[in-house]
Amino acid sequence: MARPLLAVPNVSEGRDTARIAALERAFSSGVRLLDRHSDPDHNRTVFTLAGDAPALIAALRAGATEAAAAIDMNAHDGAHPAIGALDVCPIVWMEAGDRDRAVSTAKEVATEIGRLDVPVFLYGDLAAGPERVERAYFRNGGLAELWLRMEAGELRPDRGPEQPHLTAGATLVTARPPLVAFNLELDSGDLDLARAVAAGLRESGGGPAGVRAIGLLLSNGRAQVSTNVHDPTATPLAAVVERVRALAGPLGARPVEAELVGLAPAAALSGYPGDVPIRGFDPERHTIERRLASLA
Repeated sequence: MARPLLAVPNVSEGRDTARIAALERAFSSGVRLLDRHSDPDHNRTVFTLAGDAPALIAALRAGATEAAAAIDMNAHDGAHPAIGALDVCPIVWMEAGDRDRAVSTAKEVATEIGRLDVPVFLYGDLAAGPERVERAYFRNGGLAELWLRMEAGELRPDRGPEQPHLTAGATLVTARPPLVAFNLELDSGDLDLARAVAAGLRESGGGPAGVRAIGLLLSNGRAQVSTNVHDPTATPLAAVVERVRALAGPLGARPVEAELVGLAPAAALSGYPGDVPIRGFDPERHTIERRLASLA
């Protein structure tokens, strides 16, 4: 029996509990829901799903349909950059031998979403050109800028219509190995400080390999450094914490609490420091390998 693939759809709704519940029912139809993480500040919910390719394709189409019907991006606000109701939809492989299966599944998912009159852009390893690898290329300027770029013919989708959906925007799709979405809160409410730390934490700013980061201000008054760690085996979360500690210290701040969005591979948690607790973390529930083992 083939190993299950994972999918990690990110939707632009993190506040309305009834809407989130309806999205969960749609995305989890016929597959296993491993995790759901909703964040009202980011106004975003991340689902982690497991299943075989046909079941994932059907579930993701159902979820994309529900997201397009339920979420109006014209009224959306949230700290996290987003251009679509179903903003990002990666297919994830755990073993290198499953990469080709994940790639073909991601391309089929992109085709299905395009059939909903939502333009799809392939990024990461599936990008049509080097400038399209990073999600920021599509998100810069938000949905309003995306409209202008598509109407001008500067930016063409890989699937679907030549302009954004009137309410659902656009969707980004890829296939990739596991990454970790990991947020660190500082004992400071200084947004500029968080942005400065994020700039130094990013790979492009001299930080650890594969790290993307932005600085945000949360409703609890704390500044947050929100990261994606693209190779959490080579760059475990402990290295991210220590880099943030080194960057924030001279500015008069320190990391005090962390948040894991979704699941992480066990290797990402190697040597994690005890003085920056991960809020609500349970290794049985939030480690990919243990959650998959629970399916057996």
